[in-house]
Amino acid sequence: MSYSQKEKGGTKALAPPQDSAYRRHAQDNFPDGGLRAWLVVFGGACAAFSTFGYVNSWGVFQDHYQNVLLKGTSPSTIAWIGSTQYALVFFPALISGRLFDIGYLRGPLILASINLVLCTFLIAECQKYWQFLLCQGFGVGVSCGLIFGPVMSVVAHWFKKRRSTAMGVVAFASSIGGTVLPIAFRNLNATVGFKWSMRIIAFVLMFSLGLTILTLERRLPPVVASGGLFNLKQFRSPAYSVYTAAGFVAFLGLYTVLTFIDESAPSQGVPDNISSYLVAIANAGSAVGRLASGILADRVGAINVMAPATLFAGVLTFIWPHLHGTGALVTLALLYGASSGGFAGLIGVPMISLGDSTDVGRRTGMYLTILSLGALAGPPISGAINHATGGYTAVGVYAGSSVMVAVVLLVMSRYFTLGGWKGKV
Repeated sequence: MSYSQKEKGGTKALAPPQDSAYRRHAQDNFPDGGLRAWLVVFGGACAAFSTFGYVNSWGVFQDHYQNVLLKGTSPSTIAWIGSTQYALVFFPALISGRLFDIGYLRGPLILASINLVLCTFLIAECQKYWQFLLCQGFGVGVSCGLIFGPVMSVVAHWFKKRRSTAMGVVAFASSIGGTVLPIAFRNLNATVGFKWSMRIIAFVLMFSLGLTILTLERRLPPVVASGGLFNLKQFRSPAYSVYTAAGFVAFLGLYTVLTFIDESAPSQGVPDNISSYLVAIANAGSAVGRLASGILADRVGAINVMAPATLFAGVLTFIWPHLHGTGALVTLALLYGASSGGFAGLIGVPMISLGDSTDVGRRTGMYLTILSLGALAGPPISGAINHATGGYTAVGVYAGSSVMVAVVLLVMSRYFTLGGWKGKV
């Protein structure tokens, strides 16, 4: 039974936060299925489609702005719009996660959803760089962060044994969004123009976010805990600290291929009519990787899946600039999407188990906020390297090296969590 089902007359008398007996019972008895639990997953999936799916479509916008709307502006400068989006999807989690812990979910969700739709409508009217940065970088980014921030925590309320599978379904939807939205934008832009393309996308987001608002619901009652937004004692845990560092370093390089593959492909012998779909192809591969990794992680452990998947993504990042031809780039896009999806689809799962479930929002929020700094810096650094060298070879070395360091940190975090090398984690 969900916490909101225990409310009467707008009060929470039947399930007060101080009712320790109810809390212990609720924490020890996860539904791990059933209609209500899977409706929560569906709501989280709609949120992921509308947020990460939207943000993961950035590559087509980078290409369009660089060649049409903001022609003459450097790739690195334009990349700041996309990296700001990426970063701000994670950064507000510190606030939204804490608000979730103390009982605020639906209000912030509704306000952020309205703002996301409004900003998407406003992008259609943008003409100058600062306008795109404000609306698409900051406006879309913050809204997506406030919407998606609590999703992992909500799902964690309903699932334990099948948590990775549930998270994989949510992550799968983000890849569906990242596949459908770029293709929709390309085709709509060619037929009805940029303005109406963005307006149609805004209406799609309005519908999917409406479903999120209707179905997303917490199960456990809110908790009153000391420490405000931060619980710095959490960093005394080597497993938590090293895992957080792994997320930061990974995002310094993980989104480089997705950001620049459309732009680099023509110079690698891929026709324009194919290169413009490489981001969508990568996101289609990511959908498979996220869903499969979630199912597999329930059997063998999340980090046990994430580490080899991230290692493969790092190898592909090194290879990417040296490939030539349509077949090679399409194959790379699919494989890179699947392997990077194995990491991105599970990032919140180990975090949930590294502490008490009553503090999951704050703990996850701190992690995602630190991760956001890597997401903010990564693509512009890659863009600056590209601008300085005139190619993508050095970009691949930088991004691939970052991902490989993240793999080492994941393995270290696994060791600290288990206290050894063997086990499921």
